[in-house]
Amino acid sequence: MGEVLSQSEIDSLLSQLSSGELDVDQISNTEEKQVKNYDFSRPTKFSKEHLRTLEFIFEHYSRLISTNLPVHLRKNVQVAVMSSETVTFSEFSNALSNPVILGIVNFIPLNGNIIIDLGINLGYAMLDRMLGGSGVPLDKTRDFSEIEMSIIEKILVMFCQLLREPWKNVIDCAPVLSRLETNPQFAQVIAPNDMIAIVTLNIKIGDVEGLMNICLPFPTLEDVMDRLNTKYWFSTMQENHDENYEEYIELMIRKVDVPVKAVLGKTSISVSEFAGLQVGDCIRLNTKVDQDMDVYVGNIRKFTALPGSNDDSYAVRVTSVIREEN
Repeated sequence: MGEVLSQSEIDSLLSQLSSGELDVDQISNTEEKQVKNYDFSRPTKFSKEHLRTLEFIFEHYSRLISTNLPVHLRKNVQVAVMSSETVTFSEFSNALSNPVILGIVNFIPLNGNIIIDLGINLGYAMLDRMLGGSGVPLDKTRDFSEIEMSIIEKILVMFCQLLREPWKNVIDCAPVLSRLETNPQFAQVIAPNDMIAIVTLNIKIGDVEGLMNICLPFPTLEDVMDRLNTKYWFSTMQENHDENYEEYIELMIRKVDVPVKAVLGKTSISVSEFAGLQVGDCIRLNTKVDQDMDVYVGNIRKFTALPGSNDDSYAVRVTSVIREEN
């Protein structure tokens, strides 16, 4: 913003102009504005605000992957957003190796696809882990077998399903894995000169570290580009939480599954007694038949109950509620 002159400064400036002390040419001799070249072959279709919103979305996506992927691999997984940038699709495809793991995802209800590019070393590490190994990638790359492709496809299907929740504040989508490609030449989903946004995730599985790129073409996101800003994203997130935020949180907490166990009793025996157990032997517990048993929610003792049955299943009848002491 330019400097604002006071009334006295304006009067002084006018008097200098009228007396000839100040030359008009000196005032008009300002620095020329710098002109920035515009490359029409690389139009700027993704602004910094768009990329920032995409990073917010995929930070949420990273947390979901780091929570769900260990269930399949039985190993610690760390995922973080590394970068976001815009390039042409030809630059993205030319940088791909062969073989490669590319998941072509139909981003329903939007018209178009997105691409999930999983690092080849991560793919080999996941395969080794899921087939009973320690999760070590191959020293030399090779083509994937049909069985290996089927396993990787299941992982990518899970990645697609996890996309729904992070995008919920922008659009209610239902991504579906259309196909899996290992040759980048068969993944030409848009024109080479079309602009795409690439969000890069860094994935660490044990000691193996690699990258996963999510390719988001502009033609696919064109209908929701006006929603890819932080103001709309946060306002929609608040609207999705209904008018009463506390009620929304309570509703979501009520949907969480918690383990409940009823402990019939406890005892201790020696190793030799354990080794000598036979069918029909009885183990004496520290509780009586008519005594209430403890019911645990998680690891917290919350109820007492009596054992029984309900139809053909074992059951307990709650006799008292154990509340925390104030």
